[in-house]
Amino acid sequence: MLFAKEQTVQSINTTMLLTYFQIGKYIVEDEQKNKTRAQYASATLTVLSKKLTKDFDKGFSVDNLERFRKFYLAYKNRISATASRKLSGKSKPAKSATLLRKTEIPFTLAWSHYVLLLKIENLNERNFYEIEAKQNNWSVRELQRQYNASLYERILLSKNKSRIKQLAQKGQIIQNPTDSLKDHLVLEFLGLEERPSYTERELESAIINKLEHFMLEMGKGFLFAGRQKRFTFEGDSFFVDLVFYNRLLNCFVLLDLKIGKLTHQDIGQMQMYVNYYDRYVKENKENPTIGIVLCKEENKTVVEITLPESNNQIFAKEYKLYLPSKEQLKKQINAL
Repeated sequence: MLFAKEQTVQSINTTMLLTYFQIGKYIVEDEQKNKTRAQYASATLTVLSKKLTKDFDKGFSVDNLERFRKFYLAYKNRISATASRKLSGKSKPAKSATLLRKTEIPFTLAWSHYVLLLKIENLNERNFYEIEAKQNNWSVRELQRQYNASLYERILLSKNKSRIKQLAQKGQIIQNPTDSLKDHLVLEFLGLEERPSYTERELESAIINKLEHFMLEMGKGFLFAGRQKRFTFEGDSFFVDLVFYNRLLNCFVLLDLKIGKLTHQDIGQMQMYVNYYDRYVKENKENPTIGIVLCKEENKTVVEITLPESNNQIFAKEYKLYLPSKEQLKKQINAL
């Protein structure tokens, strides 16, 4: 029953999207005569809006018609030549949409997602967010949050320019530990930025209270395994702040929270945590444990000197309590 309901909702959404696409096609090809610029008089849009509202009721305001026009221009290449030939002629948009739906389904998100995506001018960036929204089942609010938090730029900063095309075509692919790590984490949703000071325990509690948001910010495939996980040997007890499991990497991911600047003692402590999990917790079929020291201020030199050059298990990452500037991140990307 649930599956049938989901299929019905998907069917309605697809038909709606294709109807909007066909209205955009009609505006561009029949009214604008294939002019790509918005040289379409507002008076004409008003007339068309009144006509469509009369025929199909609400949802066809002048602003919406402009969105339909942009929707068609942004995604017209998704419709194959064969489907385009089937849609040639002067058939009504709704009838054409029904015909196209039987041929292929080029859109997988809700209309409200595409309204947001249309605001992204960079094609590679727009494609990336569309893929990620589909793969991770993001709500519109989460898509907006990830865009505002500059997810695309932050992933690029942790990769290289050769990955831009891959991100636009396939989204973020997790194959090794470094693929799951961003240049830094943005934790503005914790609400700590307005406070003059806070402790590591308060930071941990804030993360637990917003655990779903935190795991989305961490990336793909993370499952929560516990907080303050204790292990003991020779009478001494040690506590790992946060423990996750990544089902894509098939390994434990340990997080140690630091509110100050990273020190070599922090790295050494995490190395001990990772060694313990590798030797006494993980199973043979699982991959080596990953340790991340999440700190207010990273010290790359300390990391490089403390750890061996072949290190692929211990990482230090900064967290920020405010949304980054997209322009600043783009400048960093261009400087790579």
